Amino acid sequence: MSEPIDPSAAGRPIDPSAAAPPLDPSAAAPPLDPRTPDQPLDPRPVGAPPQELVRSPMSDGEWHRLHPLTPLLRGGLFLVVVIGFVVANLRDRLTYLFLPWLAPDLPVKEIEEWEGAGDPIDFIVANNLYLVAGAIVLAVLVALLAVFYLSWRFHSLRITEDDVEVRSGVLFRTQRRAPLDRVQGVNLTRPMVARLLGMAKLEVVGAGTDANVKLEYLSTANAEAVRADILRLASGRRLAAAQAGAPGGARSRIGALSQAVSRGITGMIEGDEAPVEVPSSVVNIPLLRLAVSHVISPATVGLMFAIGAIVYGSIQATPWLLFGMVPAVIGFVAYWVRSIVRSLRYSIAPTPDGVRITFGLLTTITEIVPPGRVHAVEISQSILWRPFGWWTIRINRLTGRSLSDGNNDQFTTVLPVGTLADVERVLHLVLSGVPEAEWPLIVREGVTGPVPGDSFTDTPRRAWFLRPLSWRRNGFRLTPDVLLLRRGLIWRRLVVLPLARLQSIALHQGPIDRLARVASARAHTVAGPVSSGLAAIDRDAALQLFAEVSTGAVRAASVDRSHRWAEVNA
Repeated sequence: MSEPIDPSAAGRPIDPSAAAPPLDPSAAAPPLDPRTPDQPLDPRPVGAPPQELVRSPMSDGEWHRLHPLTPLLRGGLFLVVVIGFVVANLRDRLTYLFLPWLAPDLPVKEIEEWEGAGDPIDFIVANNLYLVAGAIVLAVLVALLAVFYLSWRFHSLRITEDDVEVRSGVLFRTQRRAPLDRVQGVNLTRPMVARLLGMAKLEVVGAGTDANVKLEYLSTANAEAVRADILRLASGRRLAAAQAGAPGGARSRIGALSQAVSRGITGMIEGDEAPVEVPSSVVNIPLLRLAVSHVISPATVGLMFAIGAIVYGSIQATPWLLFGMVPAVIGFVAYWVRSIVRSLRYSIAPTPDGVRITFGLLTTITEIVPPGRVHAVEISQSILWRPFGWWTIRINRLTGRSLSDGNNDQFTTVLPVGTLADVERVLHLVLSGVPEAEWPLIVREGVTGPVPGDSFTDTPRRAWFLRPLSWRRNGFRLTPDVLLLRRGLIWRRLVVLPLARLQSIALHQGPIDRLARVASARAHTVAGPVSSGLAAIDRDAALQLFAEVSTGAVRAASVDRSHRWAEVNA
């Protein structure tokens, strides 16, 4: 840290004896690297993370290959399925040709059809080319294994103090890099087959479309350690103090290498996923509640009405409508079952590096949303859920995926269905920067309101015809930290927008709005399922909101350090 400059010292001669303290010849100088004489010797590779911040042997700044069984999960399973399909369809014929004593009762007519088909199998049998055919099949298998090996051999990753890099490809090389200071989260996915083999895949969520960096596959224990290292490095803990007695240099590298080999061999032998410490969830969703919430959802009820109308119309005049509806019904039932299965084993819990959300029965997905990565929160309730007091919570966040990706929704729903107490617990996690004094107003007025003495600015009575059912509930409230937008009667919604991550705000006014002296406001955030617009608010109140949000967003962004959460907690 530099010393302040004294203006009065300008122009005075410099005293050489005071320019630097006298050198102590007995002081030990740090060892120098002969290749760079001006630099002290550093046992770490260039760009390697501080060893006191990382736990995985793969987080040493060097290039590492992924799990040896990665080709099996990325391409080998497809090959196994193809071989199984061929064998299943030619089972009887292959048995008759190569193991005739196991198939003595095959009909003569079926055998004659095989022999008269003129396919390659008949040609091989007629010309006695068994060895040639076997050699060709063996060559194809060897070629496929060679391709799988090369794809694994040329697929490597590196974790430095600034980036996560992945390079892949044999003929066409690809290298992707995710800056750690732009990491929006790290998702850990364990498909069913990968779980049986003790493997998982990591997805480092970037800050743009198709910006994610995928690490497929790692052992489960190593994947957890790598994820913790990435989040720890992204949190701002670059200059943490070294632990007392931590080994260094070549000795630590040899130890890290032996640990990596030991973990790889253990993961291949044991197979089952290693036990991972999971924090206790603050919300538990009973299976019955989950199933009933899907049954009485508006989508399900609407589909039942549509099916009833089509069946009635088919009976009366046009039967072909019923057949045309079958694919849509099958697709919806598949989506409905997938939604329930995906929500099983749901848990949400706080961790030092953010909110940990886990869901999925067959394929388990665990994501950690670091602080400062939530741009908008929506608490909503349909009229069908109102007798049960159930709510759902969705967020806008950067997922790093394409907008056309059908899996985006599973990364934006942080509470599939929960009670009001569940809502409050989840809001405390995803909006940790909100002062404690604001929570009673957010829950009592924003979620369940309006109430007597409400502090929201609602639609004026003169504009009731623009929102005839919800004008008493349609309003906003601005605090120094968040903007609250409340709307809807049949479908209640409360949108919470942290000012520190608000991009901009706009006002709109059409001809009918001008006659009623009202306007519509829309706050701009990252793309997502949360709609941040509010219509039919008083014109003067909208202008005041525009000015206050503009000032408040700049102020909140200038003091916000939640994206470097370790610096805040230090």
